[in-house]
Amino acid sequence: MQINLEQPILAKNDALAQENRALFAEKHVFVLNILASPGSGKTSTILATIEALRDEFNIAVIEGDIASSVDSEKIKAQGIAAVQINTGGACHLESNMIRKALDVLDLDALDLILLENVGNLVCPTDFDLGENAKVMILSVPEGDDKPLKYPGVFQVAEAVVLNKVDTMPVFNFNEEAFTEAVRQLNPQAPIFRMAATTGEGVDEWAEWLAEKIRAVQ
Repeated sequence: MQINLEQPILAKNDALAQENRALFAEKHVFVLNILASPGSGKTSTILATIEALRDEFNIAVIEGDIASSVDSEKIKAQGIAAVQINTGGACHLESNMIRKALDVLDLDALDLILLENVGNLVCPTDFDLGENAKVMILSVPEGDDKPLKYPGVFQVAEAVVLNKVDTMPVFNFNEEAFTEAVRQLNPQAPIFRMAATTGEGVDEWAEWLAEKIRAVQ
């Protein structure tokens, strides 16, 4: 006999995600779920986003990793509240993990929560966390063919960040082909060209996100 556990697991996750979503709406907190592969520059993008928005908004970060607290320590060093979730091998965050992390955050004092999901282009797309939006980060060194290989993550993203554009001359990255592939999968999602570590393109991305935050306040 074969037992399919996927449906009940997702159903339970989605029910808790709806509870998270209701809580975020009650507290007027915008929550962004950041999806990307390892090495794409998720943490550097988060740090650049914090720097661009911290004068207007109160921000916290929930860091998801299989192990370690390296990234959350970088966030805390900037004076930002950060909660580390170690999944112990799981390739994605789940809504119950987020609920537990919320217990140590003061939602009444926050405007924005950035969720850094586990580095993976497949598993996180299926798990609703109660977030307001998902964003997909791809770095130039990963290659322009990723939308063709991992269409799901691009389809669920409300925005796409193309990071490390300053390395474009070094890598054989066909930006036109990449943009066309994303447009085929997700015509509505804006594509932000960024080099998070140099600041290139950060202002345009930050203003888009700021408008989303203001809309829920």
